[in-house]
Amino acid sequence: MDIKTTVGNNLKAARRAKGLTQKQVAAALHKYQPDYSQYESGKIELDYEKIVVLCKLLDITPDDLFDGTL
Repeated sequence: MDIKTTVGNNLKAARRAKGLTQKQVAAALHKYQPDYSQYESGKIELDYEKIVVLCKLLDITPDDLFDGTL
């Protein structure tokens, strides 16, 4: 599995664990839901700023996002 897929899967698991919708997370990133969906599907890579925002929002670390199995 490539890193984009791993990150996407971990992102989805963390979002679901927090009970958030894609639309809610997208709003925190100032994005539309279809755009955010592409992060979870591994089609678009996250930039540093988005990683920081997502980790704070989802109460995870970058290690959780890139390596962990959530």
